[in-house]
Amino acid sequence: MHIAIVGNIGAGKTTLTQLLSKHLGWEPQYEAVDHNPYLEDFYSDMKRWSFNLQIYFLNSRFQQIVEIQKQLHNIVQDRTIYEDAYIFAENLHEMGLMTSRDYENYRSIFENITSFIKPPDLLIYLRASVPTLVNNIQRRGREYEAGIRLDYLSKLNDKYKKWIDGYKEGKLLVLDKDKLDFANNPEDLGFIIQSIEREMHGLF
Repeated sequence: MHIAIVGNIGAGKTTLTQLLSKHLGWEPQYEAVDHNPYLEDFYSDMKRWSFNLQIYFLNSRFQQIVEIQKQLHNIVQDRTIYEDAYIFAENLHEMGLMTSRDYENYRSIFENITSFIKPPDLLIYLRASVPTLVNNIQRRGREYEAGIRLDYLSKLNDKYKKWIDGYKEGKLLVLDKDKLDFANNPEDLGFIIQSIEREMHGLF
C-alpha cells in the first residue's frame, strides 16, 4: 500500500506523514528539502533558478517513486511527483518566472517519466487557507521560506484546487487543515485515521 500526502507549503504534510507512519507502523518517505542545492538560490532569484529547481525535484522524486514501487512494505509519502508539474512548474510559468521554452521542455520530461510509474493507492490532500499556511511557515522558521509572498501561496492554492478537482488517478481524501489540528489534538488525528481506514477498506 502506498499513501501520499499532498498540499501547499506549510500545510502540515511532513507532520502528518510522521504521525501516520508511527500510528500505522508504515515506512515514511520524506521530501528531500534540506539537501536541495537550488532551494536557497531559487528563493533569492526565482526567475534564474526556477527550471534548475524543478528539474532537480523531478529527478529526485522519480528516484523516490521507483524505490517506493520496489518496496514490499507499506509507505506513507510526503509530497508527490505530480505536484511538481501541475502545481509548481505550471505556476512559475504563469507568473513569468519560467520561460515557455523551459516549461515545455520540463513538461515533456515529466510526461515521459510519469508513463513509467503508477499513482498512489490513496492521495490525501491537506487543504489550508493562506493564513494557516503563513502561521505554520512562521512557526517552523526556515530561513529560506521567510520571503515567500502571500500571492505566491494563494496562486499555489488555486493550482491545488484545480488539480484535485480533476484528480481521477485513484482514491482521494480531502482534509480541511483549517479545522484540524492533528499535531496537538489526538481526536483530530483519530478522525483522520478512521477516514483513511474507511478509504483503504475499499482498496482490497
